[in-house]
Amino acid sequence: MQYDERTRKRNLKIKDTKMKLVTAYIQPERLNNVKQSLYERKIFKMSVTNVLGCGQQKGYNQRFRGVVTEVNLLKKICLKIAVNDDFVKPCIDAIIEGARTGAIGDGKIFVTSLEQCIRIRTGETGPEAIG
Repeated sequence: MQYDERTRKRNLKIKDTKMKLVTAYIQPERLNNVKQSLYERKIFKMSVTNVLGCGQQKGYNQRFRGVVTEVNLLKKICLKIAVNDDFVKPCIDAIIEGARTGAIGDGKIFVTSLEQCIRIRTGETGPEAIG
């Protein structure tokens, strides 16, 4: 019974944390602008991944050596940024400022709740682990 009580308290603590994961898909050529906007707002920690995808752009036709091919998966950049609640709005504003061109394909931003974060080196958990 004691184990169940500790587990319940730990689970309650996890649910009370206020951390978010901001995931953004942007054009590859806009990455440096987005990073600069984030740095200006004191947001330095992020993961960057090259991805392929399509949305409203739906791809394009390409002619290579006389053969027409349809390219429907376009190169994008995926940014993942874990932040405490105080940094969610500045993070979103920075991404929009750096990525917006006004054309189709500028990208999307998703914000999801983060249940827990653990810094492996120190064992810190929760908002303190995000930094």
